[in-house]
Amino acid sequence: MSTFRQPCLWWAFVWLGLAVPAFAGPTLHSEAGEAQRSQAELQSHIDDADDEARAMLEELRELERAELRLVRENAEIAPRLERQGETLDRRERALDTLEETREVLPVLQEHLVERLDQWVDNDMPFLREERQARVASLRSNASERSTAERWERVVEAWRTELEYGREIDAWRGYLGEGESRREVDYLRLGRLGFYYLSPDGRAGGVWQADAGSWAALDEAQRREVRNGLRMARDRRAPELLMLPISQLLERTGEEDA
Repeated sequence: MSTFRQPCLWWAFVWLGLAVPAFAGPTLHSEAGEAQRSQAELQSHIDDADDEARAMLEELRELERAELRLVRENAEIAPRLERQGETLDRRERALDTLEETREVLPVLQEHLVERLDQWVDNDMPFLREERQARVASLRSNASERSTAERWERVVEAWRTELEYGREIDAWRGYLGEGESRREVDYLRLGRLGFYYLSPDGRAGGVWQADAGSWAALDEAQRREVRNGLRMARDRRAPELLMLPISQLLERTGEEDA
């Protein structure tokens, strides 16, 4: 009897041992797969969050760099804007006074022309007709010229008069009127000396501004005038001339002022 039961019991255990793994296997595999999927999803979320964090960090750094560039640009632009603002302020002030300036300009121009006219009349009588014609041209057809053109002509006339005081000049012209009119050589030393010499060298004179007339020169002075004529005409090297002057330096300085 016992011999027959023992194999049956063994087979029962074998069947139970095989049955347990067959029953538990699918459940464990399912849970393991679920866990793996959850882990993968979690890792994906972590990776996505990490990428987003890195992108935000890079964007923050770019914003910081942009802020630094703006700070530097503002530091460079601020002085230029300040200068431009000052320029605009000056222009606005100039525009505010433009009407007043336009009203004053014609009066100022006429005053300068009048002073130039008086200058020529009171100055030494060299090239007088030419200089008087220049002043007269400033008044003729003045209304037909623009303001800028009128100013240019007035300034140029004054510049020409001032240049007369800085140069040595010589030319042939006429002295006197009517029957006493004769040809002479003129010598001008700036505005200090104005002389004439006859072609034969026997007569000569110096203009005296105080008296408003010519004074005769002696023989030695006429030789000096002849030397001055040669220097003015580039026939002789410059040298010191011993000649009387036409007007005092003090008076010349007052007129120049």
